[in-house]
Amino acid sequence: PHSFCFQAEEGNIEYKLKLVNPTQYRFEHLATQLKWRLQEGRGEAVYQIGVEDNGLLVGLTEADMKASLKTLKRMAEKVGADITLLREREVDYDLDRNTRKIAEVLVRKVPDDQQFLDLRVAVLGNVDSGKSTLLGVLTQGELDNGRGRARLNLFRHLHEIQTGRTSSISFEILGFNSKGEVVNYSESRTAEEICESSSKMITFIDLAGHHKYLKTTIFGLTSYCPDFAMLMVSANTGIAGTTREHLGLAMALKVPIFIVVSKVDLCSRGTVERTVRQLERVLKQPGCNKVPMVVSNPDDAVTAAQQFTQSTCVTPIFTLSSVSGESLNLLKVFLNILPPLSNSKEQEELMQQLTEFQVDEIYSVPDVGTVVGGTLYSGVCREGERLVVGPTDEGRFLRLKVGSIQRNRSACRVLRAGQAATLALGNFDRSLLRKGMVMVSPKMNPTICCQFEAAIVLLFHAKTFRRGSQVTVHVGNVRQTATVECLHGKDELRTGERAVVRFRFIKHPEYLRLGAKLLFREGVTKGIGHVTPRIGQAS
Repeated sequence: PHSFCFQAEEGNIEYKLKLVNPTQYRFEHLATQLKWRLQEGRGEAVYQIGVEDNGLLVGLTEADMKASLKTLKRMAEKVGADITLLREREVDYDLDRNTRKIAEVLVRKVPDDQQFLDLRVAVLGNVDSGKSTLLGVLTQGELDNGRGRARLNLFRHLHEIQTGRTSSISFEILGFNSKGEVVNYSESRTAEEICESSSKMITFIDLAGHHKYLKTTIFGLTSYCPDFAMLMVSANTGIAGTTREHLGLAMALKVPIFIVVSKVDLCSRGTVERTVRQLERVLKQPGCNKVPMVVSNPDDAVTAAQQFTQSTCVTPIFTLSSVSGESLNLLKVFLNILPPLSNSKEQEELMQQLTEFQVDEIYSVPDVGTVVGGTLYSGVCREGERLVVGPTDEGRFLRLKVGSIQRNRSACRVLRAGQAATLALGNFDRSLLRKGMVMVSPKMNPTICCQFEAAIVLLFHAKTFRRGSQVTVHVGNVRQTATVECLHGKDELRTGERAVVRFRFIKHPEYLRLGAKLLFREGVTKGIGHVTPRIGQAS
């Protein structure tokens, strides 16, 4: 069996030897700890039960395992999460020849400021590598008839149906509900329904495979901030055309890549293996330095999803067919478990920046004073650090000093970007704080705005989306109603259309970061996008 990657306090994997009948106090502690793990895992955490803190696989008896899983279910219910058993395996026999097991459980909770966990996967690959077909099968839930039926559901433009090739960028969505089951268009659901019933959404950004569209590809990759890239290679043609360039592109973007070898139904086992070997060679070259990992069973898929996000060098390879459906479930298992973590490269870059802490919770603690909970977005934060907090309703920032810092209930000297913690602020007046504020380095000269612009995509709408529409805007921990002031170059937007829009906050100015992802909604109207330059300064 694969050995598990060991982790200390970092990341979203938690080792628990057993969780049998905890006291009320320990239960509260466990639930709080789960809440933090979920925050750091951006809504997902993996619990390994029967494993000691140092990663030693001890295993539990049947009865203890049952009791532990029951406790974990109670913990999850307390924080509003769901659990799915990923895998159980036998470790060993004890002296009485009883088997002992360890279990791996996925806990998922959608963060409060989101409707669902949102993972963006850029889809790359040569013309005819079977991209649209695979996306069709994943998102429509019906296998291809081998003559392109699954892809017709995807096509945007008439000339594309005629030529059977995709020229522009299109979005496809695949949902997973909290039990890890696929939610797609198969039961003739609408896009709204998929979003309503999914706790995790994979948005595939399908980019052009054609050479003359390489510019759109580059634009598409950078502007939609994908978390991962899926490179498709056809088993019968191997590495061809733009495949190498796409691989280079994904590497330049520093997003983790996984590879899908499609059309295995069209060729012999030998041809498939030759293509896989060819890929392994390219991936191992000095320029790439990747560690290829061929996924051939569900266990591999679970391991691949976890290792993939911990070390950027692991590159999972799937071999599947969109016609026979062979191995398609392995890709689904992988996508369901793929954690929405930011990659380590990104974290290193964020740590170099000035300090920015996002305030999510505010409380008063006897003998300690005002305490704020939240996540450090960038920089590092130490005890005694002097920061400014805001914006207040008048758009001002107030000075404060950080007292002690706690992470997972224990004191912490230095907080790093991406970590969640509580900071004690002493006698700072709690009534001046609200959720959605930020604590930043005084050097930052933070931009606050009443109006801002964003490049958006309307996922779906009930009424027309135009000037004067009111929506609730979520950007990170900011949540406020805003009015659409103007749509650049258009009068109104329809489902699937994109535009640059100027919004105005109704109540008070907010601190927004350029490039930050945003989600907006009003009833069934929903859209995603990111904050763009030309931010109207606080007026």
